[in-house]
Amino acid sequence: MITIGIDPHKSSLTAVALDQTGRALATRRITINAAAYKTLTGWAVLWPQRRFAVEGAAGLGRGIAQLLAAAGEDVVDVPASLAARARLLDTGGTRKTDAADAASVAHAAMRHQRLRRVVAEDHHTRLRLLSERRDDLARERVRLLNRLHVLLRDLIPGGAALDLTADKAAALLRGIRPITATDSCRRDLARDMITDLRHLDRRLHANEAQTRQVLSETHSTITSIRGIGHIIAAKILGHVGDITRFPTTHHFASYAGTAPLETSSGDRNRHRLNPTGNRQLNTALHTIALVQARDPGPGRVYYQRKLNEGKTPAEARRALKRRLTNVLYRHLMKDQLKLIPGTG
Repeated sequence: MITIGIDPHKSSLTAVALDQTGRALATRRITINAAAYKTLTGWAVLWPQRRFAVEGAAGLGRGIAQLLAAAGEDVVDVPASLAARARLLDTGGTRKTDAADAASVAHAAMRHQRLRRVVAEDHHTRLRLLSERRDDLARERVRLLNRLHVLLRDLIPGGAALDLTADKAAALLRGIRPITATDSCRRDLARDMITDLRHLDRRLHANEAQTRQVLSETHSTITSIRGIGHIIAAKILGHVGDITRFPTTHHFASYAGTAPLETSSGDRNRHRLNPTGNRQLNTALHTIALVQARDPGPGRVYYQRKLNEGKTPAEARRALKRRLTNVLYRHLMKDQLKLIPGTG
């Protein structure tokens, strides 16, 4: 098996082919353009038994990694930090060249068996893009509402209620009779903001409809879990991707940042918040835990039991998040197995 390490950049990529002993067979520098993929595969055809290792396949290397994966090539993602360690072990120094970096990527792929396999983008990627876009629109809407509140506070004694919407703001403006030129300017700016707010609301509505459509194509069952609606489901599926890359629930919990860190001392057996892992996925699980701790059901029973054991509310929620991670993992794995012929 020949391993081809790829060190990608914005304008070029460098590929190095290593044999099973780690000996460099060939090196190729390729300019990034429309023909880059054909040039790379045309060069790699010399080794029918091959595997590609791309540094940062979710970043600068996404383009070439996705083209290779879509063509059925065996592609793995090598984190930049892992490639840097491999370079240090191989050379004993930190001297960098593109060829040396590409060789280090290949060496790292040869030594580590649990690297993430790159798969062609599918509905998971679309859900992640839609989820991130919704987050951007929601943040912009909050910022706009805050600015609108400031203007209305100066135009209306006491300002507007917290549950402000475009229609409510428009109704308030209709009752305002500016006295000074400055107040007239504030009113005109508020009208512009209301127009912008309505535009954002329409885009959020369109995003939600598109998210529902893509989510329906996945046939996912995670929405049957209390606290998971289509927005949370899209965020989870988009950030998890292929659940089979996590061999156990413990690996999945580590990725989600719900595996607590032990801080025991003496007779005190304590755990603290895990600040690592995918924070978007962790936030989604936190929202689910809040809902289940509030509403009647197995989640609330578990939460109350942890409180009765002497845990603080925060510790009880973290324990519930860890338990929900297991539930979510089982649902995702079951859904994935249904897609494999003969296992559904």
